[in-house]
Amino acid sequence: MLGLKPVTTPVRSPQSNGMSESLVKTIKRDYASLALRPDARTVMQQLGNWFEHYNTKHPHSALKYLSPRLFREKRQALAN
Repeated sequence: MLGLKPVTTPVRSPQSNGMSESLVKTIKRDYASLALRPDARTVMQQLGNWFEHYNTKHPHSALKYLSPRLFREKRQALAN
């Protein structure tokens, strides 16, 4: 009724697993290793800021050194 189409990923999807592993590696390398992390609660409180920075400021070589958000915005502008 809503026009939604379910899209699923296989349980074992090498492409999805690789992207997830890459994100975890980047968060550990570029954020967690540089932050104060006295306990799990402190890390959990910082995750939102880390993800926001990753999506808005962090350059990605696969995206022509743009942040994911900027890349999507530029791609959308070109499509219109």
